[in-house]
Amino acid sequence: MISLINKRILITGASSGIGRATAVLFSKLGATVIITARNTENLNNTFSELDSNSGHLQICADLTSEEDIKHLTANVGIIDGIVHCCGKVLPVPVKFIKEEHLQDVFKVNYFSAVTMISELLKQKKINNNGSIVFISSVSTLHAYFGGGPYISSKAALEGYAKTLAFELIPKKIRVNVLQPALVNTEIFDSTVNAAIDDDKMKELINSYPLGIGETIDVANALAFFISDASKWITGSTLKMDGGLTLGFK
Repeated sequence: MISLINKRILITGASSGIGRATAVLFSKLGATVIITARNTENLNNTFSELDSNSGHLQICADLTSEEDIKHLTANVGIIDGIVHCCGKVLPVPVKFIKEEHLQDVFKVNYFSAVTMISELLKQKKINNNGSIVFISSVSTLHAYFGGGPYISSKAALEGYAKTLAFELIPKKIRVNVLQPALVNTEIFDSTVNAAIDDDKMKELINSYPLGIGETIDVANALAFFISDASKWITGSTLKMDGGLTLGFK
């Protein structure tokens, strides 16, 4: 069984979806979790679901704000791992992409991670032999219409993660990436369901041989990568797509 006992883990984007499921699971596996997001009410709801542990901490922060990142990193304490879940989807066909779209998406999906990690490293907040995991997307391998800004930001994140893994080898801090396909979250409901009709939705779901993913599926994989069970894995990218890219019909 995976154990996270005696580990302090920072989880971003923890107010809903994959971030919330991860925080709850990690608390059950014995970790002390520090959760952060910009929605205070939703963050409180996540905190209320955590397994009992007096050491859990919540810090409300908008990771597109350098001031908030500095507040977060100053108050997070020493940590053993990071799960970066915060993200934003913005469907825009390529001929309509403007710089403002790119700035909007990259601030959340890319710059937030880079700036936060830099601050944590400068302040020596990440223990040696720790683990960092970024949530990317299978869309960097399997494009979709209107995915230009989102896919580009996630591809940038994956490139950054490779460099980070390389530079942190002396500290034996592992860095890995998960690439989930569609997962049943609020983002899924608000973007996909609003964009396509019922017939298209059925076609979409049928393209997944193992079905649409659930948040716990991703959280379980994250637990492995954060735990010592993955101590020989770094610089890797794990595709999680329910068989989507196999081309099964």
